[in-house]
Amino acid sequence: MKIKIINPNTTQSMTDKIGAAARQVAAASTQIVAVSPQHGPASIEGHYDEALSVVGLLDEIRAGEADGVDAYVIACFGDPGLLAARELATGPVIGIAEAAMHAASVLATGFSVVTTLARSCIIAEHLTRNYGMDKFCRGIHSTDLAVLDLEKPDSDAYRIVLESCRHALAADRSGAIVIGCAGMTVLCEQLQDALGVPVIDGVTAAVKWAEGMVAIGLKTSKHGDLVYPIPKPFAGELARFTQTENR
Repeated sequence: MKIKIINPNTTQSMTDKIGAAARQVAAASTQIVAVSPQHGPASIEGHYDEALSVVGLLDEIRAGEADGVDAYVIACFGDPGLLAARELATGPVIGIAEAAMHAASVLATGFSVVTTLARSCIIAEHLTRNYGMDKFCRGIHSTDLAVLDLEKPDSDAYRIVLESCRHALAADRSGAIVIGCAGMTVLCEQLQDALGVPVIDGVTAAVKWAEGMVAIGLKTSKHGDLVYPIPKPFAGELARFTQTENR
């Protein structure tokens, strides 16, 4: 099977690390394709960034449909454009926040989220409510690290994230940590060893969830609101999204 992982930001070095992490857990028969859009923000750290990232994300979904992709992972913890992507896609589309929170909910009675900037905490709170995870999520904590700081060797990111995780476990009395940024994927194993609790990375969780759904023949429903987009003209730079017929 072929799973396409879309990092909606345009920082290729981060996409390469995300792809490497996904390949480590994927089955030998699974082809992992990790991409960044050609257009969009260098990092996603707010509603504005998320909104502008969705066009590039949908470009990659359209390309994947032409290329025979079986499932998709949106590798940004805000899960931007998730429902729009599901309208376009035939196979499953999974957001990493959605995957990580669901995984954490079966590994502990309560989990804490540790993310980047404080403004990202509000977006994560919205997601916990949308996914029905607010009954499991005991706290959302900021490290005050910018997303691109995770790419800098001198940022001391691991130590800062580790300290935030320790504080979250104690303050929230939680049993697991959800890391709230795809850029933290490379820290996950080291954090779990240090903390002694499950540390869930949404990228790898989403890959295994996608593999399972494809293996049992499940696809995105095309009944109701996730039916393929209605054919209509699009103007200007979005003209490429014009669909002439229902799929």
